[in-house]
Amino acid sequence: MPRRVVRRLSRTLGRRGAILLSYGGVWSLYGYAQLVSPQPDQRGLAPLLERVPLAVWGWAWVVTGLIAIASAWLPQGRDWPGFLSLPLMVLPWMASYLAAWLTGDFPRGWVAALVWAVIAVPVLVVAGWPEPPRVKRVSNA
Repeated sequence: MPRRVVRRLSRTLGRRGAILLSYGGVWSLYGYAQLVSPQPDQRGLAPLLERVPLAVWGWAWVVTGLIAIASAWLPQGRDWPGFLSLPLMVLPWMASYLAAWLTGDFPRGWVAALVWAVIAVPVLVVAGWPEPPRVKRVSNA
């Protein structure tokens, strides 16, 4: 029975949906972590936190993840909110780390910005892929 459930879920989600579901889960968990146990060294986020409190950013990550999770269940073409929101959430984070690096406040800021960029790239790649057609099973009756 569990195997059948997994197979049905994978058919329902497809590859695009699986990426949205997994990344949406990561984004939501990351936002939750920012709310309940923020990272101790926030020098790289200082440019963002001067304008908007970390709790707001944490909720933004959670909401972005939930948008992606909800979009995972939509057919191709209607799943665009998830593919748009995931990389957009990363942009301010990357910009903040780059700004902190450029000002000398966070020497490793370029590394953090690059890591976030590399994490977001698969979402952009999958957004441009069509969902492969489903293969119909032929019964041998």
